[in-house]
Amino acid sequence: MSSSIRIKLKTAIQKSKTSSPLPCSPEPAIKPQPKPSDKLNPKTIDPFGDHSRAPSAFAAIYAKGGVPCRLIHGAVKHRLQWECLPETVPFDPLLITLAEGLRETKHPYTFVSKEGFKELLMVEDATEKAVPLLPRLVPVLKAALAHSADEVFERGLDALVQLSAVVGTSLNDHLKLLLTNLSRRLMDKKFKEKITVALQKLEQYGGKATVAIIKLKIPTYCSISS
Repeated sequence: MSSSIRIKLKTAIQKSKTSSPLPCSPEPAIKPQPKPSDKLNPKTIDPFGDHSRAPSAFAAIYAKGGVPCRLIHGAVKHRLQWECLPETVPFDPLLITLAEGLRETKHPYTFVSKEGFKELLMVEDATEKAVPLLPRLVPVLKAALAHSADEVFERGLDALVQLSAVVGTSLNDHLKLLLTNLSRRLMDKKFKEKITVALQKLEQYGGKATVAIIKLKIPTYCSISS
């Protein structure tokens, strides 16, 4: 092959390469940036987001509208807005669902579960509705008290005191299941005062029989009547 033919062939190949369009991959779809307020709206919460694990039971129920109250974001503080009067809401299973939500660590679930539990126990006939649920409710509270996160433990402790104020002596039969976790946390100085006050509240609402139950697990407890 002559040198002139080789030069022509080489030039033709170079032209072919430069003129052929390069294969281009499709541009990735651009997702709209979420608004800060989307975090407060259950309709815009994506429990399957890239940075989330599988949704918890409470998060899934909340996203589907199974919790009949929503967080209202105020300038000073948040509040709940109920879709219907709390007095008309069945405690079973809502009270248990809200108690399960106490173990949440993400907003808005943390606020909704804590505030919803408290407000539901404030209805007029809460005692009659809550007492039959104690065998199912106490293990859920125990799980919150056993949680490694301090804020979850504190929510569980607050909920326990609120429940005790409503059901009174009916809680005594289940109290042993809860005191082990309180005894362990009592060793932590930052919780000592808060737990002591909670135990005093349990005694106040549960009566004299509560003292003996508490002392079985926490011998150092001093009765408010002593």
